[in-house]
Amino acid sequence: MHSIDHTRADRPMPSNHERHLPSRPDTRHRLRLVRLLIALLAAVAAIAAMECIVFNLPFWRTLGASTDTNAVHNTLGSGLTRRNDGMLTVTDPTKAYLELTADGTSDYLRIDTESSEVIDKAREQAEAESKANDDKEVFKPLATIHVRADVDGITGKAQSMNPDAIRSHYVKAPGAGIVRIWIQEERGAIVPVTDARANVRVPFVINWMRVLAMALVLLMIAVWRPGSRLWRITLDPSSTRQRLAFVGLLAIPTLLIGVSIIHELWYASSLVFHVSGDYTYDFDQYGHVADALVAGRPWLDLPVPEQLAATEHPYDVATRAQLLANGASPLYWDYAYYDGHWYSYFGVLPAVLLFVPYRLLAGHNLPTSAAEYILVLLFIIFFSLLVLRVIHRVMPKTSVAAASLVVVSSLVSAQVGYLLYRTNFYQIPFAASLTLTSLGLWLWLGADTSRRPLRPSDRWQAGDAKPLSLPRLALGALCIAANFGCRPTFTLAALLAFPLFWPQIRALGTGLRTRRIKPLQALRAPLAVIIPAILVVTPLMAWNMVRFDSPFNFGNAYQFSISDMTRYTTPSADMPANIWYYLFLPLRFMDRFPWLAGSPAPMPQWGYYEVMVGAIFTATPLTLMALALPLLRRLETHGMRPWLMSCLAVAAVLVVFDSRVGGLGWRYSADFGWLISLASIPGLLWLVNGREPSRSLAGANDAASGDGIARVTPWRWLMRWVVMLAVLWALGIAILSCFVQSRSDAMIDNNPTLWHQVQAWFTML
Repeated sequence: MHSIDHTRADRPMPSNHERHLPSRPDTRHRLRLVRLLIALLAAVAAIAAMECIVFNLPFWRTLGASTDTNAVHNTLGSGLTRRNDGMLTVTDPTKAYLELTADGTSDYLRIDTESSEVIDKAREQAEAESKANDDKEVFKPLATIHVRADVDGITGKAQSMNPDAIRSHYVKAPGAGIVRIWIQEERGAIVPVTDARANVRVPFVINWMRVLAMALVLLMIAVWRPGSRLWRITLDPSSTRQRLAFVGLLAIPTLLIGVSIIHELWYASSLVFHVSGDYTYDFDQYGHVADALVAGRPWLDLPVPEQLAATEHPYDVATRAQLLANGASPLYWDYAYYDGHWYSYFGVLPAVLLFVPYRLLAGHNLPTSAAEYILVLLFIIFFSLLVLRVIHRVMPKTSVAAASLVVVSSLVSAQVGYLLYRTNFYQIPFAASLTLTSLGLWLWLGADTSRRPLRPSDRWQAGDAKPLSLPRLALGALCIAANFGCRPTFTLAALLAFPLFWPQIRALGTGLRTRRIKPLQALRAPLAVIIPAILVVTPLMAWNMVRFDSPFNFGNAYQFSISDMTRYTTPSADMPANIWYYLFLPLRFMDRFPWLAGSPAPMPQWGYYEVMVGAIFTATPLTLMALALPLLRRLETHGMRPWLMSCLAVAAVLVVFDSRVGGLGWRYSADFGWLISLASIPGLLWLVNGREPSRSLAGANDAASGDGIARVTPWRWLMRWVVMLAVLWALGIAILSCFVQSRSDAMIDNNPTLWHQVQAWFTML
């Protein structure tokens, strides 16, 4: 005790200054807070500068505009006439222009339109006239108006505007002199334009959606940049904190898509379009299937024209054209006609799971768009879980940043953007199968029970192979077999069970040969897979049998489509082109919004072709790492290499199959895009982590430097930037592709106001 007291007595007392010095961890914490604050202020300043200066350049450049106008109304070319309601009618497109004078004080002019009330009233009158004349097409006031402003004889650029998108009314037309605004529409078009004004001042506008978009881009750069703390946090699926963070992130798409679902449930109406002398386009196929199931019949309750019922060759295109010319109606486009009834050749399971319950509960049909939103949301959740499970199996010590980049890249590669944009019955089978397959494979990949205690009855083991969970095997098999009732091509995912469970299969064979495993014990796992598959496939085969007299006939050959589908096959000469376009169709850019256009895909012979903006490897370039998988033989994948190689092989089979059977269709990329994205995971992780991710992660949390990445080599640093920019590129392409004018269901036709509102963000260009 004496020595201890002596020691304490000799210890110098700290001064008042030393008592108040912060500890080193507190200093680091404060430095981090200061850096975070500086970064936030810099981000706010950058966004404010972009919004107030760059995006509002037209305002600053037109402050000195005279705002003079030389007449109440413009002079009209002889190709335009003014209606009683103030709108214009095109009588001669070669002389359809408005003429005015500009003094050169403003580089912009404003095109004024009639009020929404006047336009809506004119459209209602046109619709009433159309119905009164047997659905004859009648001109309605245009929602998209194509114009071109020529100044002093110099030809301007063609552009478009929308009456409800006020910012789109400002048209760039620099110079002084006589201005002619050409209305570039067909003869008879009703244009809701009143006059145009030169010498105008463009108003200052802060667009909060644009501000939010910039903030999101900066946020993604902040969390994914190589110096981000997320690169120093190891992915741990068992971590409660990371699980809560995952749920929080998924709450964002859940909220956004949930709002869309509610909107569709509240406002969606029946989508049936018919023009006299043409096919009838009815997009409520699944609603009709639900009605048929509730009524207990296999065919759809849709009228069959007598002339169609009497014809001997209803699938012949020329015969159908003659029927339409003779007034036979309705002939339903893309419906199957067989033995005097209309059918849907799309998988019935989505109708059973979603449309029938909703029909019974609500008393009316579930909107197709709402059903697809539900399925795509489930796919986002289950596929994200699947990708994270694959990442953890391939490289257990990877970072949260790397995992999140891979998940986003994989979702975009799996055509989530296309499925969210184009919400009609064509996409329902794809969304349903993507959901079921993701869930099924996630269950199978989690069937390894070596770390989870199970009841003996739920556990199956062969030899020294890892034990398996029988419930997970069964549920996974049930989900994957259910693809037979959605998109049958996805049933090929069942083949992935062989490389995944090959150690158990091999141990089972050895055990049977050596008689170490009893036959009844050996059958438990195979039966856990086979019985659920039989239970779900058998009624689906019976459904096909009742309708088309064959368990494997879905009726797709009996559809009324672009050709006689009972005879049509994709020309063999088109096969190499289709395969190339699916994988490497180049992107095509242009000098105006949306800067992305549909890419031409010429074929040696005529075949089905849907306009696409790019291919899997050009729109989402990180998927190219799937092609590197066969070369990365020395990369440790913890036994996942055979399974991932099988994913790549199944994807190759589906590319060839779709090229042969379906032709070239954007939506068919959803058949194989998800498989290619899975196969690209090892290569992506190798790019950002190297062969030993633990070397860059171990001890990083305790690094003395503020960014904690001293152990990361310059090459790895560069690769992380490249991968981050490639993910942002893929997201940008997916977003811009929604605005491409030549695509199916183009936004400029279906929602011209939104299209022009976003286009007007870039008025300064």
